[in-house]
Amino acid sequence: MSYPSDYRSKRCSADDALRLVADGDTIVVPTGAAETPRLLTALSEQRRRFRDVKVAQILPVRPFGYFDPATAEHVRHVAYFLGPASRAGGQAGWIDYLPAYFAELPEMIRRELVPADVVFALASPMDAHGYFSLGLAADYTMAAIERARAVVLEVNPGVPFAFGHCHVHVSQVAAVVESEEAIPEVGLPKIGAVQEAIGKYVAELIPDGATLQIGYGGIPDAVVMQLTHKQDLGVHTEMFGDGILKLVEAGAVTNRLKNRHRGKMLATFALGSKKLYEFMDRNPAFEMHPCDVTNDPYLAGQNDKLISVNATMQVDLIGQCGSETLGAVPVSGTGGQADFVRAANRSKGGKSFIVLPSTAVGNSVSRIVPMLTEGTQVSTGKNDVNYVVTEFGVAQLRGKSAKARAEALIGIAHPDFRGELRESARRMNLI
Repeated sequence: MSYPSDYRSKRCSADDALRLVADGDTIVVPTGAAETPRLLTALSEQRRRFRDVKVAQILPVRPFGYFDPATAEHVRHVAYFLGPASRAGGQAGWIDYLPAYFAELPEMIRRELVPADVVFALASPMDAHGYFSLGLAADYTMAAIERARAVVLEVNPGVPFAFGHCHVHVSQVAAVVESEEAIPEVGLPKIGAVQEAIGKYVAELIPDGATLQIGYGGIPDAVVMQLTHKQDLGVHTEMFGDGILKLVEAGAVTNRLKNRHRGKMLATFALGSKKLYEFMDRNPAFEMHPCDVTNDPYLAGQNDKLISVNATMQVDLIGQCGSETLGAVPVSGTGGQADFVRAANRSKGGKSFIVLPSTAVGNSVSRIVPMLTEGTQVSTGKNDVNYVVTEFGVAQLRGKSAKARAEALIGIAHPDFRGELRESARRMNLI
C-alpha cells in the first residue's frame, strides 16, 4: 500500500472534516496541549448548525468559541477535568462534569459507559510506515479511537513523534487536517518561600532509586528542584513537564532501577515548553502510554519506592483531602491523584505526599480544617492518605488513630490557627 497516497486521499479542510460529525455525537479530544485548534475553531464557527454535540476532554487550555452558554444546546463541553477554558462554565453549570478516576476512563469508554463517537486528536506527521504519534497525549484517546465511528487527526509538525502505545495508523483515520499552530507552552510555576519549604520537607523523604509521579504546580515543582542531587531516579508519571526534564538534565534520572519499563520514562500526557516537546521526539528513553497503564494503581505500584506528590486545597482532621472543589464550587476534577496515592500505598517502600500551604486568602483562612467545607468533594480518602505536608512540617497518617491524626495535622497547621483547631477537635471528641 502507498501510505502517502492514502494520506493524500484523506487530507481535507477542517470544514470538510466536520461532515463526519452528526447531531448527538460526543467528540473526544485529548488532554491539554493535544487539543486540536483548527478543528475546534471550525466547530466553534459552525456550532449553530449542530444540535446536542458534546466535546469531551480533560484540561482544555484554549477558550474556543463553543465555550458559550448561549449555544450550549448546539455544542457544549463535557469536562473530565476542568481547565482554564472550562472552569467558569463548570461553576456556572452549563458545562457538564463527569466524575471518574483518570485510570478508569479508557475502560469506561470501551464498555460504552462513556460515549466516544468521533475523535479529534493532534498528531505528529506520519512516518514512512503510515503511523502517526499522539505524542502529546495518549490518555483516554487511544481507547476512544478503538470505539469511535470516525477518527480525525490534526497533523502538526510541532507534535513530537513519541514512542510507546500512542500510535495511530493511516488506515484507522477517516480524515487528516493539517495545521501549524504553535503548541501551547506552560513554563515552570513561580516558587515562593512557602513552596520551597514544603518542597524541602518532601525531598528529604525521597530516597535514591525512587520512581516519581509529580503533579503540576508550584509545590510539586519545588520538590523536583530539590532532587537534582539524587541518584538513579525513575519516572512513571501522569504529566511529563519541565520539572522532570530538569532532573533528567541534572543526571538524576536513569530509570535503571524501575521494576516496570526499566530504562524508560513513562507519561500519559505532556505539558511544558518547546524544549520539552523536542526532547520527547523519537527519544528511546521516553514513552507515552494510555492512562490505564500509567495511572493504574496495580501497574504503577509494581515499581518499588514509588513516590507520588500531589497538591490539595483542604485537609480535615481525619485526613480527608478536598482537591476538586471549594465547598460546592468546582475547581478541577478527580484526575489521577487518588490513582497514584493508591499506587504508592501498594509499592514496596512507596510514599504518597499530599502537599498544601497551611493558609489561604492572605493567611486569613486555614487549609487544615476540622471538617471539609460543606459540599467539598473528597478526592483522597482518609484510608488512602499517607503524608500531608505544609510549610510547618510533615504529618504521616497511615496506621494512625483518629486522635493521633488530629494531633499530627494540628501540628503542621499555621500557628495562628492551632488553638481553634484544637478546640474544634475537642468538641468533635477527636482529642
